[in-house]
Amino acid sequence: MLDKIEELERRFQELEALLSDPAVIANQPEFRKLSREHADLSPLVDAYRRYRRVEEEIEANRELLADPEMKEMAEEELVALEEEMERLDGEIKILLLPKDPNDSRNVILEIRAGTGGDESALFAGDLFRMYSRFAEKNRWRVEMISANESERGGFKEVIASVEGQDVYAKLKFESGTHRVQRVPETEAQGRIHTSACTVAILPEAEDIEIDINPADLKIDVYRASGAGGQHVNKTESAVRITHLPTGIVVECQDERSQIKNRAKAMKVLKTRILDGLQQEQNAKMAADRKSQVGSGDRSERIRTYNFPQGRMTDHRIGLTLYKLEMIMQGEIGEIADALRTHYQMEALQEQAG
Repeated sequence: MLDKIEELERRFQELEALLSDPAVIANQPEFRKLSREHADLSPLVDAYRRYRRVEEEIEANRELLADPEMKEMAEEELVALEEEMERLDGEIKILLLPKDPNDSRNVILEIRAGTGGDESALFAGDLFRMYSRFAEKNRWRVEMISANESERGGFKEVIASVEGQDVYAKLKFESGTHRVQRVPETEAQGRIHTSACTVAILPEAEDIEIDINPADLKIDVYRASGAGGQHVNKTESAVRITHLPTGIVVECQDERSQIKNRAKAMKVLKTRILDGLQQEQNAKMAADRKSQVGSGDRSERIRTYNFPQGRMTDHRIGLTLYKLEMIMQGEIGEIADALRTHYQMEALQEQAG
């Protein structure tokens, strides 16, 4: 493990040198790419350097054990230093876990009312406000995409984009069915009703650059023909391009210039390839959404919000907090951190075999 970290530390030092190079600074795309890599490595390198300092301090204190006057103080120091070393060892192991490539991405937040009618729609509105306030605390930007409002308030469905730093990393464990238990305003006899909403957190699809390999293209040129088979011109200006990997064929004969027709055909070809890729992405997102949200039934729940008891329980990790009012005001950082720690520990155990 230490060999791997030392290799990463060397890379970190190399990045520091590159980021101060005027030539790299002038190349903004490269500078941004290297800056991201530097930022990703920084927590690990910092923890490793602290680990080494503690290691040196432990060695120095062990040497002091031979001195009768310093022994007691050295023993006390050693206990604290060894605890710190163990803590740093755990921190480093977590930082070495493979990173979710989506963690830094923006998300599409989708909330849908499930069982419970009007009360479920009202709770969907409450959840949307909760996430909006959490976003505000993190200085993220929330932009509504679509909303289907309920007659009595709240939403039957609401979809929004959330943009900012590490949005997916902090929200990804929110996907699933959220159950609420409370007395509706319309309930005359004070009975507690149970309803549910589904939440889906989808990493936002990034812009796809279409890079076509010329070797994948079959280009034919021919004479453009007009109505009745008459030639529009006598030169071979029309262009037909076949993209061999996908079988997409496009033709263009609008222009008298072969160069212009070729440029137009390439634009159409790229548009069609991009459309195909986006359809694949959409199908994957739909599959992800289906796996995330379940059916919206009350029994399929990841979390329960019990208003009479002021309690929130996350059933996946057995976390119960009695501060529901604060949670509904967007104070969900503690829950997000607990979930992230839980799944990191699971990943460490799997890695240990």
